Amino acid sequence: MKKLRILSLFVLLGSGAVSASAQSFIQSLNQQNHWVDSVFNRLSKKQKIAQLFMVRAHTNLGQAYEDSVGRVIKRQKLGGVVFFQGGPVRQAELINKYQHKAKVPLLIAMDGEWGLGMRLDSTISYPYQMTLGAIRDNTLLYKMGQQVAQDFKRLGVQMNFGPDMDVNNNPNNPVIGFRSFGDNKYNVAEKGIAYMRGMQDGGILTTAKHFPGHGDTEVDSHLDLPQLPFTRKRLDSLEEYPFREAIKAGISGVMVAHMNIPALDTTLHLPSTLSKPIITGILKDSLGFKGLVVSDAMGMQGVVKFFPNGEADVRAFIAGNDLLELSQDSKRAIKMIKKAIRKGQIPMSDLDARVKKVLTAKYWAGLNNMGTIPTQNLYEDLNRPEAKALVQQLTDSAVTLLSKNPWFDMNDIAQRIAIISFGTTDTTVYQRELQKHFTNSSLFSIAKNASAQGLDSLLKTLQYYDHVIIGIHDMRLRPASKLDFGKDEKLLIQALATRPGSIVSIFASPYTVSDMPYIGRSNMLIMGYQKSDEMQQSAVKVVIGKLKATGKLPVNVQVSDDRSVPKW
Repeated sequence: MKKLRILSLFVLLGSGAVSASAQSFIQSLNQQNHWVDSVFNRLSKKQKIAQLFMVRAHTNLGQAYEDSVGRVIKRQKLGGVVFFQGGPVRQAELINKYQHKAKVPLLIAMDGEWGLGMRLDSTISYPYQMTLGAIRDNTLLYKMGQQVAQDFKRLGVQMNFGPDMDVNNNPNNPVIGFRSFGDNKYNVAEKGIAYMRGMQDGGILTTAKHFPGHGDTEVDSHLDLPQLPFTRKRLDSLEEYPFREAIKAGISGVMVAHMNIPALDTTLHLPSTLSKPIITGILKDSLGFKGLVVSDAMGMQGVVKFFPNGEADVRAFIAGNDLLELSQDSKRAIKMIKKAIRKGQIPMSDLDARVKKVLTAKYWAGLNNMGTIPTQNLYEDLNRPEAKALVQQLTDSAVTLLSKNPWFDMNDIAQRIAIISFGTTDTTVYQRELQKHFTNSSLFSIAKNASAQGLDSLLKTLQYYDHVIIGIHDMRLRPASKLDFGKDEKLLIQALATRPGSIVSIFASPYTVSDMPYIGRSNMLIMGYQKSDEMQQSAVKVVIGKLKATGKLPVNVQVSDDRSVPKW
């Protein structure tokens, strides 16, 4: 027993899980910190600047790539690493390797809006934020935050670039969509704060993104510079609202988006990440944010298109960012910022204050007691039964009943039932679980963009069945507001939905409902939000009467119950 306790303590210390203080990160900024002062006093000007940069890392791109990142960390003495795709054991081993190379412990971050599963294989994916937006009980999101924090700390990660607190009030948004809690600013704020508090109480740093709000754009800032053409009053009352509330609640970090916002800064083509009036004037001064200001990735076209060759990095620092992630060339950027300080464009006091803030974040996250991350039992620790049970509880609480009418007697075993999954050629969890309850049933799987001839043949076959139960599956990695099904397939779905006793479950974005005008005529219409196995299980429970759906649509969509009969 004693040996087990020692191992457990080692795991906690190795993952930075023992927080240096019970107080919040924001509160800790006002405290004298001897560790911070000691580390700070050993840094040269160049090393101070380097503490503000975070480099990209993967564990699925091979040894040469991993070694190249290691050389950058060692030579440039950067402050942090942002991990992307790979596997948990490989990442733990690489973090140990990189930390060993660092003069000052590295701040390790990930985009984990729905947990480690957003980036890593063999780990748990919690529901998307759009799914979470349907849940009535916000304590469940707090519990999710705690579980995510436990996962991060076990893997040696101290910072989550989440939650996403954009108000997704544009259904055609190509980059936010399912990553948002919805289009209601109050719901977005409440859900984001509950999730954030769970993570921060669990000992990790969080980052609300993408300030001042990326929800009403039709341009992906990875590819170009979006513009928000709205008035200052509109932005202040709508887009900024969740961020303002999160700041009041004590969020530790805010990530700034690459967007041109003329109402806030009239500089032509200037992204918000490079705008001093937006970052220092609004975020820091007006909203009173004292935590870490993090830039969105500095290699995105939304920032480098108009400010290439390192100019974006210098402007981002002058604007007020504390952490610059994924610069195109961090060596060049460090040199250029050092030159700007020498020329008087940046006060040395600004640099010192930001470096101390970053070091305080490292201390708060436990990096002053950093140890080696154990890889033994890592898979088991990251796939805990209680965490998996919570995922199911979350989808059970999110599944939403959009319409329900009386239908066939489930006890009538003479009824022949066709259970159909659209969007995939594989038999789905939804089908297999339903067939356990409807033994006199047949399964059909229809690929997206199936041929008209094949669909016509299916329709003829279905004439011999008394009822149809349909699952609509968006199998894309990033579910969009419209299904990528062929026109004929959509028409067939709509035709089947008008049959007496039909049941339809949608495992896709709720916006897709508006793209299927007859779907509201089904006897039971269930919104499942995403394709996950857990959500399919939740929908089955609703169909068979085992679960009462309590979810509420987090976005406004029009569910048509057009009574005309669609033509096939």
